[in-house]
Amino acid sequence: MEAAIGRFGRQSPSPPLSALLPSQVQRSGESRRRWRPAGVVKGRRGSSMAAASMLRVSVSLLHRQRTAYADCIAMVSSRAMASKTSVGFIGLGNMGNPMAKNLVKHGYPVIAYDVFPEACKEFQELGAQVTDSPADVAERADRIITMLPSNPNAIEVYTGTNGILKKVKKGSLLIDSSTIDPVVSKELAKEAEKMGAVFMDAPVSGGVGAARAGNLTFMVGGVEQEFDAAKELLTCMGSNVIYCGEVGTGQAAKICNNMLLAISMIGTAETMNLGIRLGLDPKLLSKILNMSSGRCWSSDTYNPVPGVMEGVPSANNYQGGFGTTLMAKDLGLAQNSATNTKTPIPLGSLAHQVYRIMCAKGYAQKDFSSVFQFLREEENL
Repeated sequence: MEAAIGRFGRQSPSPPLSALLPSQVQRSGESRRRWRPAGVVKGRRGSSMAAASMLRVSVSLLHRQRTAYADCIAMVSSRAMASKTSVGFIGLGNMGNPMAKNLVKHGYPVIAYDVFPEACKEFQELGAQVTDSPADVAERADRIITMLPSNPNAIEVYTGTNGILKKVKKGSLLIDSSTIDPVVSKELAKEAEKMGAVFMDAPVSGGVGAARAGNLTFMVGGVEQEFDAAKELLTCMGSNVIYCGEVGTGQAAKICNNMLLAISMIGTAETMNLGIRLGLDPKLLSKILNMSSGRCWSSDTYNPVPGVMEGVPSANNYQGGFGTTLMAKDLGLAQNSATNTKTPIPLGSLAHQVYRIMCAKGYAQKDFSSVFQFLREEENL
């Protein structure tokens, strides 16, 4: 069976029967007369006997491959149907906290860990188990979700001294919802494979509000046969769960989305600032934009101007939400990917510079929509 099973203990679709037979046997006439294994008597009967023998061997091989494939599907299905067994969750920050809470609401016993112990207290009150390290989580759960700030954090949590891979169980499903470099995701997948585990990248979009409401969008990369098993958990936290392809493609989709988001937020902030300077009421201008071709998520859902919308960071002095530091980090990932693929991203590069400057000027901990405030202050210098 092992010989028939591919990476992660899974097999690619079985080849057609014809592919298992020597090319000479597949043909008729001249080829059948020419092909003759050593020791077989020359003649029509000898050739027929050889072909029949090869056919029996091929059918036997095909049967074993199909049996192995069925075993793999059964293993995947059993994990997908494991239902309310314990789920590990590592990283209980602005996004991880509401995501883990939604798992609890759906009846999953959560085994939690965060580098800051105080972040775990709330989950203890909800009945979750709290551990001392990622390795302890891996020892107690065979399905683990991670939500971490950056490449170094993800690498440490998975491969560090007390990392997940130190005690991961064979057959475990590891889902990383951090936004990190696609290259790092691929390397973590390789390390997980060595331990007999499956790694999938599943970064999210939607922000803290969507995380609380369970309306996130997940972009998933990894072994397709495991998608249903991952989706069972992800649908507890999101309304859209999209399979993107092999490991790393989820991260690729997220990086592209966030680059566009940063560009559109800067554009919205510039537009609103200009309109205000021209004497337009910001609420009126926002209404016009959202009825016109300039409408975008930054204008109609997450407007950066204080007083235009309620329930968004701009209405709370840009507290909470998606930090400027994180946006600068994601734009850096986009810049690296563009360099590696020799892809020109002039607006993406400018957006990266803007958010890096903001971080240096005191906006690092504010929501990324504070670019409006940054522009207003810059013009008064």
